[in-house]
Amino acid sequence: MAILPLLLCLLPLAPASSPPQPATASPCPRRCRCQTQSLPLSVLCPGAGLLFVPPSLDRRAAELRLADNFIAAVRRRDLANMTGLLHLSLSRNTIRHVAAGAFADLRALRALHLDGNRLTSLGEGQLRGLVNLRHLILSNNQLAALAAGALDDCAETLEDLDLSYNNLEQLPWEALGRLGNVNTLGLDHNLLASVPAGAFSRLHKLARLDMTSNRLTTIPPDPLFSRLPLLARPRGSPASALVLAFGGNPLHCNCELVWLRRLAREDDLEACASPPALGGRYFWAVGEEEFVCEPPVVTHRSPPLAVPAGRPAALRCRAVGDPEPRVRWVSPQGRLLGNSSRARAFPNGTLELLVTEQGDGGIFTCIAANAAGEATAAVELTVGPPPPPQLANSTSCDPPRDGDPDTLTPPSAAAASASASAKAADTGPPTDRGVQVTEHGATAALVQWPDQRPIPGIRMYQIQYNSSADDILVYRMIPADSSSFLLTDLASGRTYDLCVLAVYEDSATGLTATRPVGCNHFSTEPALQPCGAPHAPFLGGTMIIALGGVIVASVLVFIFVLLMRYKVHGGQPPGKAKASAPVSSVCSQTNGALGTVPAPPAPEPAAPRAHTVVQLDCEPWGPSHEPTGP
Repeated sequence: MAILPLLLCLLPLAPASSPPQPATASPCPRRCRCQTQSLPLSVLCPGAGLLFVPPSLDRRAAELRLADNFIAAVRRRDLANMTGLLHLSLSRNTIRHVAAGAFADLRALRALHLDGNRLTSLGEGQLRGLVNLRHLILSNNQLAALAAGALDDCAETLEDLDLSYNNLEQLPWEALGRLGNVNTLGLDHNLLASVPAGAFSRLHKLARLDMTSNRLTTIPPDPLFSRLPLLARPRGSPASALVLAFGGNPLHCNCELVWLRRLAREDDLEACASPPALGGRYFWAVGEEEFVCEPPVVTHRSPPLAVPAGRPAALRCRAVGDPEPRVRWVSPQGRLLGNSSRARAFPNGTLELLVTEQGDGGIFTCIAANAAGEATAAVELTVGPPPPPQLANSTSCDPPRDGDPDTLTPPSAAAASASASAKAADTGPPTDRGVQVTEHGATAALVQWPDQRPIPGIRMYQIQYNSSADDILVYRMIPADSSSFLLTDLASGRTYDLCVLAVYEDSATGLTATRPVGCNHFSTEPALQPCGAPHAPFLGGTMIIALGGVIVASVLVFIFVLLMRYKVHGGQPPGKAKASAPVSSVCSQTNGALGTVPAPPAPEPAAPRAHTVVQLDCEPWGPSHEPTGP
């Protein structure tokens, strides 16, 4: 018992246990401002001239601002262990690369700003781990591709997605349709040419959709647009309204956009780009009756085709209409044909049978359909027996058989003429006797059609035609009281397919509809080439050649004259020829007296002396001129 008081006395002398010390905070990076005195912690480095993410970041920070720097890449270790980070801003840097899993530890991140960088694509692993992300800003980059699984981890929490001002031509629409909580979607200022039907049907919380300044020619109907009232501006909009912006697109105002025109919304600056009759007009100022479509018309089809079994065959069908019709093929057995191991269907209306069999023969049907109706055309295919095998070393001299696809013999003139006649008869739309093309010259043609007044509610006629040299369809609107029209913008020496349609008001539906009046196939005459004056470059070149020819000719004449003079003087220069010529006469010197004197001998060379003027009488020397003495 005596030991207990002693222990009680020693207890105060034991060292008291010290309270736990807080973890040492990381130093603030240079050129940055750090808020570490109170929670939440923040690191602010905007415009600090940073070339990379500072390695000495406080990993407890809840806010990190690195905007307006020169950071070129985000590495895996740059943001590791920052599990409490809520807001990250990397705006307006030069980021080209984000490593896969660079944000994997940021499971609490709510807002990520990557706008104003140089990203060209976004893969499936670059945003992995952002399971609580609500705001993703990717505008003003160079994005051309967005992976289908790039937004998988944040699909259920994302509320704001901004993809504006990029180079996106396609989007993973199925992935975007899973963003059930998104209320703001920015797709403006991209290169989107189409939007699939029902792409936004599951976005029940969508409040703002911006598709301004893309390449959209039409906007398909969507259940979301019919459930909510559409507005053009967010000011004063009710909570249940959808703000839809689609201006700056080349809208093709036909019957496919009637549903959008019928929606009640305030006026905006959207305008029609086509057809030509509506180009430039405000979308909301165009009446519903002017949003019309044209039924398809088959303009070209393949003539009857015969091939041996085992060979490929290509069936072609081309149609025009508004909107552009979709071409499908039906086999002789009634099956719808598509891409398979033996056949390929192309968007331009061509059906290619890779390997034909004898059972493939028959009548193939081409069906061209659009929103205004459909048109059909039949193409006959005959599949004959396969050709007999040929030996590689065969030396047979038998002439090739007609129809053998491996022979390259030219056809006879009769066969070529028959083939051309069959092709001219089978291609192009059937000629309707009701539509006549008369008085057609090189650039003009007169089109006439019968009166269609029995059609109730007829509003106008429409002429549509195109040349065989291109696929551009030209429209002309004609008043309802006309039965002829003069086309004056044709090209010479071309073949044209022309159809006339009557535009009338359907009494059953109250909408504008069209009915074909007839078609025709004609050719313009070739233009005469006028004989004009030569061009200035041609004249200049001719003058230079002529002047050069004159100079060369002058030089040749001069050389010829020199050669002739050289030959006349015996092959010696003219001066020397005179000096060596023989003396043919003798001259005598007189002082005025008559008579002749013998010629003196040649004097010896003497020193030069002064010249004396004398008179020389020269007479021929001969036997009759002998000296007679003194």
